[in-house]
Amino acid sequence: MTKKGFGVWLFSTLTAIATVHLIDAANALLFNKPITLLKLYPVEEAKLQAITPNIYFLVAAASTALFWGITCAIAFENPVEAFLNKILSDAKKQSAVESQLLEEKSELLDVMNETVEFNNELLSQIKDVIYNIRAEIKEIQPLKENVEKIKTELSHLKKELKSFEEKLGRPTFCVACGKPVLPEFNICPYCGENLKPIKEQVIQLERYK
Repeated sequence: MTKKGFGVWLFSTLTAIATVHLIDAANALLFNKPITLLKLYPVEEAKLQAITPNIYFLVAAASTALFWGITCAIAFENPVEAFLNKILSDAKKQSAVESQLLEEKSELLDVMNETVEFNNELLSQIKDVIYNIRAEIKEIQPLKENVEKIKTELSHLKKELKSFEEKLGRPTFCVACGKPVLPEFNICPYCGENLKPIKEQVIQLERYK
């Protein structure tokens, strides 16, 4: 027999005994009959006579109601056990909520750690890019100087080319082959004629005329 079954049997028995006493008290109160059940207990007769039917009825009724209530409570649901189960259930729910919050916080921390790691990788890549840019700038600096030199040389070449073009714009002609030559040429590049003496003779002839 389980504890619950034993409790139901015990308090139902006490309820039955209290009910019998209630009936005896009702007979004594309503029909003025003598109290008989109390004489069964090993109590002095003087003390039994001191109990009036009214008190006997009230005590019997209260005992019957009390034992009946306890019997029903044990039979259908133990209030103490229900209270403890409720406390345990609330504690489990609270624990589950706290566990869920801890899991969410743990996930949030994991996301934050991943973000920090990603930012660190990104910073590392940015540092590498900056280092490469600085290295390229160092390599470009000599090229820049070379470009400046080339610009200077090109400027000189442009001046020389311009001077050469000006000279080409006013060519002289070879007296032998008739092709244009530069004034500073002493020999014709086409036919090999000596130009200086001829030029001096031409000048002298022009003066003579």
